[in-house]
Amino acid sequence: MLGYMNQEALLKTMEEKRVTFFSRSKNRLWTKGETSGNFLNLTDMTPDCDQDCLLIKVKPTGPVCHTGSDTCFKETNPSFSLQQLKNIIQDRINNPTPSSYTSKLLKEGINKVAQKVGEEAVELVIESKDENRDLFLNEAADLMYHYLLLLAAKNTELADVTKVLEQRHNSANS
Repeated sequence: MLGYMNQEALLKTMEEKRVTFFSRSKNRLWTKGETSGNFLNLTDMTPDCDQDCLLIKVKPTGPVCHTGSDTCFKETNPSFSLQQLKNIIQDRINNPTPSSYTSKLLKEGINKVAQKVGEEAVELVIESKDENRDLFLNEAADLMYHYLLLLAAKNTELADVTKVLEQRHNSANS
């Protein structure tokens, strides 16, 4: 989407990590999502070469456009992502449902979740030795799902793991 900011909107965006605009029609600050709940959570902000325009990258919590579309430019965002899977897993943690595999597995406890990660890792190793790409990809997907579930069950983000890898990389290159 395209929005306008004044200095106050920029400072509020940087402080709260939720994108706030200056509404010229309402003549006030307006945080995207304040009425709809579809916030734009700030992930990155980059000025252009003239320092008079910002590219703001976000993780939206719902549709970006007031019409309910993914974007204001008649585009659609990818229909599935790891972030979406993480959101589904977190929803199952917060709102368990009896018919959900995730809810059932979580109910069995952290040991069962960890055991499933181990089982899926072994199955992936076995499939990696064969030439069946579809079976290999399915086992890789199973491992990824159970790994994300374990991280969520341990109240840990994938970003936390990435940070450890980044620290290792930086120390190896120093």
